[in-house]
Amino acid sequence: MTTIVVGFPGSNCDQDALWAFGEVAGCETLYVPHSERELPHADAVVLPGGFSYGDYLRAGALAARSPVMSAVRDFAARGGPVLGICNGFQVLTECGLLPGALARNTGLHFVCRDVHVRVERAAPPFTGLCRAGEVLRLPVAHHDGRFVASDELLARLEGEGRIALRYVAPDGARDPAANPNGSDGDVAGVVNERGNVLGMMPHPERAVDLLTGSDDGRVLLASLLDALVGAAAEATS
Repeated sequence: MTTIVVGFPGSNCDQDALWAFGEVAGCETLYVPHSERELPHADAVVLPGGFSYGDYLRAGALAARSPVMSAVRDFAARGGPVLGICNGFQVLTECGLLPGALARNTGLHFVCRDVHVRVERAAPPFTGLCRAGEVLRLPVAHHDGRFVASDELLARLEGEGRIALRYVAPDGARDPAANPNGSDGDVAGVVNERGNVLGMMPHPERAVDLLTGSDDGRVLLASLLDALVGAAAEATS
């Protein structure tokens, strides 16, 4: 299985993603720069965290218009799994692959700490090995991570089961104090209508070894790999 990690000017988690998917998840990994107009053959695409283009204009806005994003949109349209982490989530909303927007944290400060998120959607390709209601401890590191959406959009995402992850207290209960950025609905991650594009603010690639405080991110990486292997087996059967 091959996973592409796209790098933009200002990406600072691309190497983390390459290591996590390559060394931990066991995928073949390829680095593709923002300037490419085509993607090599791959089974999944990851848009990593960082500060693409220095967050000028708006976080993710310039990266969403990079040459490579046309190929990423085509890949997603064919059903290919696309995972956007932190800045990658911002890019996915800016290019229209995901709904809502990511705005400045309510506290107006950069937040860098571990949080707890509850798995609301336990389904392939990103959370197929999770249990609904399972609580994961993952790190966040962002200044513009507040998910904003109208009440109508939030209700639709909830009704369609498209809220993948939600900020909660360690015991899994919703608590305003557990929301690190003021996201509407305590949303930490959402998927598109088809379910093959996920954007999330927490960093699973930074939580794959207990030396960093948590290895809860492994289940998300393993879920994606499991879904890719299953899809390949089905295609050849």
